[in-house]
Amino acid sequence: MTIPDLRQLRQFIAVAEHLHFGRAADALHISQPPLSRSIQDLEARLGARLFERSRRKVELTPAGAWYLEEARQVIARLERASRAMADLAAGGAGALRIGFVTIADYSVLPGLLTRFKAANPGVSMSLRELVTEAQLDALAAGELDLGFVLPPLPSREVESFAVNREKLVVALHEHHPLAIGRGPLAIKALAEEPFVMVPSNLARGLSDVVLGLCTRAGFAPRVAQEAVQMQTVVSLVSSGLGVAIVPESLLNLRRSGVVYRTVRDAHPRIELRVAWRRDSHSATLARFVAFARASAGLVDSAPLNPRPARRRLER
Repeated sequence: MTIPDLRQLRQFIAVAEHLHFGRAADALHISQPPLSRSIQDLEARLGARLFERSRRKVELTPAGAWYLEEARQVIARLERASRAMADLAAGGAGALRIGFVTIADYSVLPGLLTRFKAANPGVSMSLRELVTEAQLDALAAGELDLGFVLPPLPSREVESFAVNREKLVVALHEHHPLAIGRGPLAIKALAEEPFVMVPSNLARGLSDVVLGLCTRAGFAPRVAQEAVQMQTVVSLVSSGLGVAIVPESLLNLRRSGVVYRTVRDAHPRIELRVAWRRDSHSATLARFVAFARASAGLVDSAPLNPRPARRRLER
């Protein structure tokens, strides 16, 4: 037995649906004699009679009725595969492995991923919370497709753009004397305070801004505690182990026992950037990048769809 081709399957389905060779031929835009020969050839290939033919009517045999359902499933699966392949080629399907730093989870990331998933339900996403350096290593190793990272970044290896920019705030234990003040806080007021910070080698851009603020205020911060993740920094502040200067999106962490005050001193905004390998050719990644770029066009200093903050910001 030889396997029929797709043309014969489609012709068989047309005859089975019309139960008339002439009308089936018209629907297929061919003449009737070639259609009749094609069906005869199909029956010969299968070794079974698919139609009972008479001058008055054409009917499916039991074997033909069974084969009709099988043929329809074959055609449907091929059509689904073709649509899926076209969607994949256009970036509407596939998978994305995404890394992110803590502040992304408390600013733009939840809303951005929700909107992208709603617009691209065929794309699956897996997430890993990693510091910037670990994300860059994972990107280089091909273990991530893109990351939400803090600058500076190696310009030769990755492409990136800012998806959010935010100010810094001072995180204080709720019973700290400076927590009861109102209005922006001058950084020089922290000169004698123990600091909680992320190690500079893990968040160099943020560290440089914080150290620059302190230097311009006339002191070097006394680092009492270090923590890898920003939520741990805030947790240590809530335990009374020091003060911290953090991005304002950390208000959305909703950590009890912490009060935030805006920074009076002028300072650069902290950028959150989307980064990916320069040599990537993924259509799915390209679709996400285009979507994130469009979202970034709506971003100024406020986070997109931030989580509601439990603690109010003292201004």
